[in-house]
This record gives sequence, structure tokens and C-alpha cells, in this order.
Amino acid sequence: MSKSIFYHAGCPVCVSAEHDIINLVGAQHVEVVHLGDDRQRIDEAERAGVKSVPALVTPNGNVLHINFGASLVDVRG
Repeated sequence: MSKSIFYHAGCPVCVSAEHDIINLVGAQHVEVVHLGDDRQRIDEAERAGVKSVPALVTPNGNVLHINFGASLVDVRG
């Protein structure tokens, strides 16, 4: 993985964190995944170690959970 992946669910906390992450690392270095719109990627996020969103998965596979917005259980519904 050459880019970080930012997973979120579209809540205000997530959208704010998305803007901050893009401003910090640059849009070319991060793939943004809205799990509310792209529900088939919830399993992928879970396999990567994401427990809640917003979360950033780094190219090394580290998961950075940011300002708790919702658990993946809640996102899954």
C-alpha cells in the first residue's frame, strides 16, 4: 500500500477529520473511503484493524483512530 487510507462514515466528526488529514498529508497521499457510501469496504477496514471511524491506516499498516465518531459495529448497522 503506497497511500494511507482514511475510513469514515460521513458524520461531522469524520468530515472534519477528513479535511484535516488531507490538509496535513495532501490529497495525493490519502485514499478517502466513506463507509456509508461504500459499504462493501467495511470488511476491508475491519481486516486492517479499524475499530471505529474516523481512522487512518498508514502505508505500514498502522491504524490511527481519530476522535471517536462511531464504532464499525454501528457503521455496519
